[in-house]
Amino acid sequence: MKIFERFTKPVAVDLGTSNTRVYLKGRGVVVTEPTIIAVNAKSGQILTIGNEARKMLDRTPQHIRVVKPVQGGVVSDFEMSEEIMRHHLRELDESIVRRYGLAVLGIPSDLTEVERKSAEDVLLSAGASRVYLVESAIAAAIGARLPVAEPTASMVVNLGGGTTEIAVVSVGGAVASKSLKVAGDRMNEDIVKFVREEFKLAIGEPTAEEIKVSVGSAVPMDEKMEIVIRGRDLGTGLPREVTVKNPQVRLAISRSLKTIADAARSLIESSPPELVGDILERGIFVCGGGSLLRGFDRYMEKEISVKTTLIEDPMSATIRGLATIVDQYPVYEKLLESQVRSRDIKM
Repeated sequence: MKIFERFTKPVAVDLGTSNTRVYLKGRGVVVTEPTIIAVNAKSGQILTIGNEARKMLDRTPQHIRVVKPVQGGVVSDFEMSEEIMRHHLRELDESIVRRYGLAVLGIPSDLTEVERKSAEDVLLSAGASRVYLVESAIAAAIGARLPVAEPTASMVVNLGGGTTEIAVVSVGGAVASKSLKVAGDRMNEDIVKFVREEFKLAIGEPTAEEIKVSVGSAVPMDEKMEIVIRGRDLGTGLPREVTVKNPQVRLAISRSLKTIADAARSLIESSPPELVGDILERGIFVCGGGSLLRGFDRYMEKEISVKTTLIEDPMSATIRGLATIVDQYPVYEKLLESQVRSRDIKM
């Protein structure tokens, strides 16, 4: 072991469109914050990051920008992403020299080389010395304790904020995978558009998210579910409130749900026959924050005719998998080498 490595701390990072999670070896998951940053547009000063910044969405004066620097799983604003990671890593380490050795970062499966480079550079600039990139679906499969190293298929649908990652994993890698820019954020956009067209009312993303969480579902529900929301009347420009019901929300997000189901079906059709047999026997495993939408697992099972299971604690599946890789590095070293890995910083 190099002398330098004794003074570094391995970390795992799930830099998601909606949330950032950081695992520090020996301490567990130490950061779970929204991937949002508020900055003063005039001075460039960073005002706040995470939960406090999320409260400012659609509520700030003109000179304050609230930025979501990761869009669709891709780092769209490198500088702001770096500030977020630098902030979180600085909070974890009180030493004078803040360096992190091995860093494992979850990414969507279809990133270009430029997008992969941007993702790894964020961690390198924030203090990591060596960065491995791992596809989020593979990390989620490991986090769900599926037998990813065995010659049997495990199919994972990881529905996040910016992307839906679908993969058939076997023998330590993804035999087939798809990454869709249709996920939780797209459903919020669907709801905003529906409310605008149906009620002639303008609402923002936070209200759409509240509607989805409070009364949204993928399948019809027995209980009566409705929510009162407020927004700007498109005709008068004045405030108005309306009641939104569960069937309306389900209708609003139905196209996005259908896109996800169709992509999963298409992936199964393109997989090797032996693995398709494994999928039929073992079923599909869904995870990610979006999978908490009421009845999502039942919807997928109905659409694809394959048993579908919502894994335990689905929101943290990816970071659990990345943490497992960090903790058991020798076991997963070959898997990491098979993924695209960044350059090392020479010390």
